[in-house]
This record gives sequence, C-alpha cells and structure tokens, in this order.
Amino acid sequence: QEGSLCAQHCLNNLLQGEYFSPVELSSIAQQLDEEERMRMAEGGVSSEEYRTFLQQQPSVNMDDSGFFSIQVISNALKVWGLELILFNSPEYQRLGIDPINEKSFICNYKEHWFTVRKLGKQWFNLNSLLMGPELISDTYLALFLAQLQQEGYSIFVVKGDLPDCEADQLLQMIRVQQMQRPKLIGEEAAQSRDQRLPRSDVDQAIEVNHPFDGTGMLDEDEENFQRALALSRQEVDMEDEEADLRRAIQLSMQGSHRSELSGSLPQNVPQSSHSSQTDSLSSEELRRRRQAYFEKQQQQLQQQDQTPNQQDKATLSSSTPEPGAGGDMSEEDMLQAAMNMSLESVRNHLNSEEEK
Repeated sequence: QEGSLCAQHCLNNLLQGEYFSPVELSSIAQQLDEEERMRMAEGGVSSEEYRTFLQQQPSVNMDDSGFFSIQVISNALKVWGLELILFNSPEYQRLGIDPINEKSFICNYKEHWFTVRKLGKQWFNLNSLLMGPELISDTYLALFLAQLQQEGYSIFVVKGDLPDCEADQLLQMIRVQQMQRPKLIGEEAAQSRDQRLPRSDVDQAIEVNHPFDGTGMLDEDEENFQRALALSRQEVDMEDEEADLRRAIQLSMQGSHRSELSGSLPQNVPQSSHSSQTDSLSSEELRRRRQAYFEKQQQQLQQQDQTPNQQDKATLSSSTPEPGAGGDMSEEDMLQAAMNMSLESVRNHLNSEEEK
C-alpha cells in the first residue's frame, strides 16, 4: 500500500484494475465539497452555520493523508453503475440480501478501507494491508463479516455488475488452495528486526535451560502435573519390583519347608500350609530368615567338601551364590538365589513322587 491511499486501493481491488488515481478521487472530493458549500450558502453567506462550515478543515471528503470519505467512493462507483447498500440496513433487509449470493463488499473502519470480493467461485479478502489475497471459505464468510461488524467496521454491499477481469475468468475454471494466511505488510520486517536485536543474558540462559523443540511450551501447572505423574510411575515400578522379590522369596521358603516336612512326616499326616504365616511376615523377619537359610547353605557347602559323594546337595549348593562379607547380598542376588531354591524344591518334590 502506498501512503494512506487505502480508498484508492480498495476501489482498484474491487474493479481489478488501475481505474482510479489519487488525482481523480481528489477531484471528486473537491466537487462534493463545492456542492455542499453551495447548499450551505442557500441559507445565507452571513449565517452562523455557513461561517462555521468555512472555518472547518479545507475538505470533509479528503485530507492530506490520502483519506477519502464514503461519499467519494460512492460517487466513484456510480461511474460504473454500482451502488452501495449499508449492511443490515432497512433497505438491505427489504431486499432480502444473502451475503453468499453477492459479489463483493466494501468495509471501512475509521480511515481504512478494503474490499472483500468473489472471484470465480471463491471469496477473497483483498485488504491492501496484507501481503496478498486471503482466501475466505463460503462457510466462514458470514462469520467473517459478523466479526468485522463486532470490531466496529461499517460494511457496504456492492450492487451491480462488476467489469470483467482476468482473475475472475481464471478462477471460474480452477479452485485455489491457501496453505498459509498472508502476513501483514511490515510483519516480516518487524520479526526479522526483533531477531537481530541483541538478547540479554537472562534470555539466553532461559533458552539454554528450556530449549524450544517445536512441541509448544507447557505452563507451570502442566509441568507440575507431568512431574508428579512421572514420580508416581517410578514409585509404582519400585513397589512392583519389591513385591515380586518378596513373592519369589516366600515361594522358595514355602517350597523348601514343604520338601523338608515331606521327608520327616509320615504319609498319613497332612502337611499344613504356611502361606498365611508367610504372608504376614514383615520384611525384617524375611531378611532374618534369608540370612539363616544362607548360613545353613554355607554349612552344607563345608560338609560337601568332606563328603563329595552326596550328589543332590552338591547340585543345590552349586546353584546357590555365596553370601558376601558380613552376609550382605544385593537384591538381585537374593532374587536369583530364591528362584534357584524354588526350582530345586520342585525337583525334589517330583523325585519323591516318582519314588512313591
């Protein structure tokens, strides 16, 4: 857009050609000013109203910035046989106008004018403040106009036949797709200028600690929620691992205890279950029993050195890791030992069943 000649750009975008120049629009404005002055003089050149009119700015239909009034635009369009009707006015309601069936609109807010026109079978926002035309879908048109009205724009329907143009003929045959909305004039320059400005040490530190990865920044509540969720998952995983270890140790102790009882009790004596007692054992009690069991296994290893012909005990002792100094073992070693003991007790039980 050149200067503030948005009214000129609005008319030329509507007609799709360089039909009006600032000089031509200024001539229309001066003509309207003269006609208005003559009407005011009819009441007497010495009247208070006439003197007040003369003391106003040189023109009420244009100014030095390039602004032109709605009267100038309306008179300019009359040359092409076009008429402006105020959106939602009584005449608009009387004609039963449906926006989707019209061809174009002219919108004004304060000193800015722009055109919304249908080219081919699609609507375009031809605002001269944009880098290019903005595609408007049929379903969005009514919402777009209602939003402009809410923002304080005056909207005029352009009635009449617009002159033929190449863009309209081309878009009658094809439809266009717009992947990205055009930016405002000067928006790219402002963004590039902001990028060139030196950043403070605080901004650089924030960027280093929180690099932008394109996924969007989480607010403080969302970050706290994600952190709490991760901690809860870790706690659940640790509880699951501890429960698995405790179950494995309980099963191994039950199996070894049953195998010892099966060798010492008569056949007609029922073997009692110790699952309920084991379930109620505390972690400290389990730890003491594990220690006692490992010490017993150490004694069996020493006896094995003296009596190497005991095959079954050698198999059990070879699969059981020795405790470290002071009897301390890691949780992983304890789990492995418990699994080995459980498997050994199952083998002993199957052997005893086969002997029967």
